[in-house]
Amino acid sequence: MIFVSHVREYRIIQNNGKKEAGIRPVSLARRIFVAVAAALAAACPTTALAGPFEDGIAAYGRGDYATALQLWRPLADRGDPEAQLILGFMHANSQGVPQDYGEAVKWYRKAAEYGNAEAQYLLGIMYSEGEGAPQDHAEAVKWWGKAADQGHAEAQLALGAMYHRGQNVPLDYAEALKWRRKAADQGLARAQLVLGLMYHHGQGVPQDYREAVKWYRKAADQGNAEAQSFLGSMYRKGEGVSQDHGEALSWYRKAADQGLPQAQLGLGSMYAEGQGVVQDKAEAVRWYRKAADQGDAVAQSVLGIVYYTGLGVPQDFIEAHMWLNLAASRSPPGEARDRYAKLRDDLAARMSAEQIAEAQRLAREWKPQ
Repeated sequence: MIFVSHVREYRIIQNNGKKEAGIRPVSLARRIFVAVAAALAAACPTTALAGPFEDGIAAYGRGDYATALQLWRPLADRGDPEAQLILGFMHANSQGVPQDYGEAVKWYRKAAEYGNAEAQYLLGIMYSEGEGAPQDHAEAVKWWGKAADQGHAEAQLALGAMYHRGQNVPLDYAEALKWRRKAADQGLARAQLVLGLMYHHGQGVPQDYREAVKWYRKAADQGNAEAQSFLGSMYRKGEGVSQDHGEALSWYRKAADQGLPQAQLGLGSMYAEGQGVVQDKAEAVRWYRKAADQGDAVAQSVLGIVYYTGLGVPQDFIEAHMWLNLAASRSPPGEARDRYAKLRDDLAARMSAEQIAEAQRLAREWKPQ
């Protein structure tokens, strides 16, 4: 069926290095301050937290960054690594001060040289992205290695990415697998996802679909949308598990509801084929459009074909041309882009000049949603 033949499986393992190594944890501030407060409370369970550091935590928690900085700066100047780490974070993220990556690097370095693993990890990110210091992947690897050796899961994941790419270290899938496993064993969902991908595609290990499913499930159970989508694909194909379209549909839907285009595309194709659900081509088109509206080239090509053939929607050459044109323009050079362009050009031969002009105008004015 045309709906299935144009649904591709995403292989993010080809570019996951950047995702792993360049990530800034959204919850980093919470992680830092909750961890510090918990450690202090554990040390003195019957005593209320008191002192400039603890007062700084309280001020930060209520959004009074100026007071927090005023309390922490003297501590950082006296060599307190936790205060230095937090000052670096606040300079990097415009909290109470103008954003200043150079200052962030300065404070991260002070804490990192003291041995603070979080600071070592963040300093590695600054070098990797060239923020506050010249881009230097060798320095990134150095600092991530120090943090990883202390058991820092995010640093282990980032170091695994560098070995996967062979960037300033030898290309070594086995070493990449080792570091990713260490992070995955600590429960880091992104590491579990990537470990699943390595087993799925046999990189650094023999291909093992069952092991891939195991790691995908661990990440999926934590709400990782990509892992949920891959797990849906495994159930749909019967790879590493018994084929079960109902389970496939359930996992695709979890990821699609989080806005993941590949899952929306997969869910749409299951509605189109009636797999695990009553066939409903209109519902299929609805999910294709959600993915296409985000700029996904494959979904745009599928939507173009739908309008070209009139399967699930009234036939509309202008809409079809627009979506195929967008798919071709948003795809890298290669077979897929050539195929989309050919479909667009074949369609154009059946359209009037006015229709083509209108389709081109719509494509120019289109913006991702």
